[in-house]
Formats: sequence, structure tokens, C-alpha cells
Amino acid sequence: MAARQPLVVFGAGQIAEVAWHCFAHDSDYEVVGFTVDPEYLVADSLLGLPVLPYAQAIVRWPAASHAMFVAIAYGRLNQARAGTVTRVQADGYRCANYISSHARVAGEVVPDSNTFVMELNNLQPFSRLGRNVWLWAGNHIGHHSTVGDHCFLASHVVVSGSVDIGESSFIGVNAAIRDNVRIGARNVIGAGVVILADTKYAEVYIGPKTEASRVPSHRLRGI
Repeated sequence: MAARQPLVVFGAGQIAEVAWHCFAHDSDYEVVGFTVDPEYLVADSLLGLPVLPYAQAIVRWPAASHAMFVAIAYGRLNQARAGTVTRVQADGYRCANYISSHARVAGEVVPDSNTFVMELNNLQPFSRLGRNVWLWAGNHIGHHSTVGDHCFLASHVVVSGSVDIGESSFIGVNAAIRDNVRIGARNVIGAGVVILADTKYAEVYIGPKTEASRVPSHRLRGI
């Protein structure tokens, strides 16, 4: 059996824990530790592995022999993650991808681009993910659709065929985008929103909140 490649995870929160689990149990990488910027260092270990300030991490785990994965979510419309990816790449690190073995990927994924594709994603033929794209669990990316660089799609998003999602956008849980639609860059599409026409740069779409019934649950019949 070939030796697993050593990997450093940049981040030490819940997203980093999920990344550790995915890489540890479903990849050719072995996570050897975590790193953060000094102002975010709150503990010296996580999941039994060391957490080091970035300046120390690049000495202990050099780029010549280690890959890195930036496990930062969608803060500042994914710019926090994008900026960190640029920084670690400038320091010589190769940014690993994670593609779940339980995903169906018939489309194109840029190698070594800090892309994260969780279980039950379905990328149809001729679809394409840009760099540093995160797909949480259970999304559908239709044929001939493109997800731009630095996007984050939460779970169970339906992207129909021939859709173009602009870079640095966030698409919320259970959102749906009809075919042949162009989503502008830096859009926020909220949970459950349905998009039927093109959107412009930096637009925000939020669906109505479901209000609680005035009838309490103990008065409902037939449940």
C-alpha cells in the first residue's frame, strides 16, 4: 500500500473538523496537524493533533513535503478562504482537493485547487467547477453548468443545465436555479429560493420566513 500524503489543515473550527474527518477516512491524505493565524489560536491541539500558528507550521510542515487544505467556510462571501488559499500557494503549498468517494463526478474539477465535494453530490457531464469551490452534501450540478471560482453551495441545491454561477457566490440550502440562467458574481441566494431568470452582480435573494401557526401543537388533530 502506498504511503499517504501528509496534509496540513488551515483552520481549527467545526469546518476544519469536518475536513479532517473527510480526508482521514476517505482520501489518500494523512492529516498531520492544523494551523491558524495567531489571533485565532485558542488551543494547541485538535482531534489529537497539534495546532500551530502559521509561521511555525510552515517550518514544521514545509511545502516541499506537505500539501495544505484551507478549511474556512463562506465568510465575507468566500473572500476569507480565497485570500488564505492565495497566501499559502504563494508560500509554495499545493492546495489539495477532497472529492468524496460517494459523489458522482462526470464533470470537470480543477486539480489541486482547494475544492471540497462532499457525499452525494452529482456533477453531470460537461459541468465544471472553478477553483476553491465548496459543495456541501447532496447537490445537483446539471450538464454544461459552471460554478465559478470561490463559490460555496450548501446542501441539496439544484442547479439545472447550462447555468453559469458567478464567482464568490453563496447558494443556500434547497435553493433551485432553472436552466440557462446566469447568476452574477458575489450573489447570495438564500435557503429555499427559486431563481428563474438572470441575476446581476452582488444581488441578494432571500425567501420569506415561514411563520409559526397560532394554533399550538397540542391542539392539532391527526398528528
